[in-house]
Amino acid sequence: MTGSYPSSQEESLPISLIAHTLFCHRRAWLEAMGEKSPQSWAMRVGDSDHRRTHETTTGTSRRLRGIDVADLENGFHGRIDTADILPSGGLRLTEYKATPVRREAVVSEASRVQLALQTMALEFQGYKVEEHSVFFTTHHQQVPVILDDRDREMALSAVETTRTIVGATVAPRPLIDDRRCYSCSHVSLCLPDERAEERVTRQIKVSDPAGQVLHLSTYGARASLKSGRIIVQYQGEELASLPIEQVNSVVVHGNVDLSSALQRELLWRAIPLVWCSSSGRVVGWARSAHSPNGLARVEQHLASAEGRLGLAREFIVAKISNQATFLRRYAKVNTDVKQLRLLQSQVAEALTIGQIFGIEGIAAGVYFNNFEEFLNAKVRGQVGDFPGRVGRGASDPVNICLNYTYALLQSEVLRAVVACGLDPHAGFLHSANRNKPALVLDLMEEFRAPIADSVVVGALNNGEVAVGRFQTAGSSLRIDDRSRKSLIAAFERRVETEFTHPVFGYKVSWRRAMEIQARMVLGYLDGSQNRYVGIRVR
Repeated sequence: MTGSYPSSQEESLPISLIAHTLFCHRRAWLEAMGEKSPQSWAMRVGDSDHRRTHETTTGTSRRLRGIDVADLENGFHGRIDTADILPSGGLRLTEYKATPVRREAVVSEASRVQLALQTMALEFQGYKVEEHSVFFTTHHQQVPVILDDRDREMALSAVETTRTIVGATVAPRPLIDDRRCYSCSHVSLCLPDERAEERVTRQIKVSDPAGQVLHLSTYGARASLKSGRIIVQYQGEELASLPIEQVNSVVVHGNVDLSSALQRELLWRAIPLVWCSSSGRVVGWARSAHSPNGLARVEQHLASAEGRLGLAREFIVAKISNQATFLRRYAKVNTDVKQLRLLQSQVAEALTIGQIFGIEGIAAGVYFNNFEEFLNAKVRGQVGDFPGRVGRGASDPVNICLNYTYALLQSEVLRAVVACGLDPHAGFLHSANRNKPALVLDLMEEFRAPIADSVVVGALNNGEVAVGRFQTAGSSLRIDDRSRKSLIAAFERRVETEFTHPVFGYKVSWRRAMEIQARMVLGYLDGSQNRYVGIRVR
């Protein structure tokens, strides 16, 4: 059995990707789409064990290490761990594997295929491979492997299967109730059980995004990189120092300087960087040029241009539902709660985007007409008459706080969207005509009341944000530095708070929930699921 000769180097498949195919077709798809999973314990051990084997051989050593190999006829390439030169002149090829201690040192089908492919690649380059083995680093045990024609046939079959997976326009369906998911490093990206948009019955622990969000909010401060740490200084005084490994995104508020070395390192590590104005408006962001799911982005733009009414409806249905819940909890105005529930059901049957926005506008009026009731009597006396919802140009404390917190929410949802490789500008409800991040604004809708509104009401009621500290600038009112930092702190506490996901039934932080929802949109686009369901709090 032979594969087709590739027409270009770009069509050559990595041997590691072919090995993923043997484990799970969907995992191979995710790898091919550029999805890099959080490192598991076994992966970290494997990287450590491979560090020396991947050091390129120098001098006259009888051992070859870290040699790049390729079979241009069958279209695959990779890198060998070690190959010892035998007295006969042939090679003994050894693959290094890290295996959990409780498992036996048994050579898997994937390892046999890897050895077979590496052998064929070495033969294509003129080498003769006489012996094979797998060295299990955890057990410190070397296991000989004897390959035959069946292994070669299986390896070439895996190459063709991988080529078919990579060339497909629809993602493979996730595994159903399969034990492989428990040990898969890609489970937090794949979300196999969530794709049915039903309660998850088995427990596969999906961790929150590693690291923390770094907010730089001291005017005139400078952040730089030194010895792998982010150093924040103001007028020569060090305000903070933390390892860059602990950061998963950076948000800059107002006049804060970042060194070019820090910006470059953030891009190298694919850590999103968001800039906000002093009033909280998101003015831009930077991201790595490497982005996963390029094919899904093409589908996203096509779907955005054609329209996806189901997605648009669900964003606003979830938003109005959460507003009704917030109103029921804090204002207890039953007639208005019932009206919001009625409007929610009307959105679910809307036939145009215009109808959706019209109903959403009525719901917003009902909701914000009651917003003063969320505040305690002391705060109501300080803020005076609430003018209703005002966006840009707001001159009252409540709307200023809402605008600032919505900007924090926007930067957080932006991080989630970028992590999935989706285009922030190609939305399904909001229009990109005015160069706004339409998809981010779409996905924000269901999180406004339970996150941003909740943060503002709590911060005002408990005194973290004091209206009396706001600053007057001409005829406008501005949030003071202390209140701004308090809002940021309250927002971070909120997004780290865990709740029971109303669809999937497991505990998850609000920050993780945003990425889950973004990945549900991705699944709707790549064919992994048939619908999208927004978060509705109870």
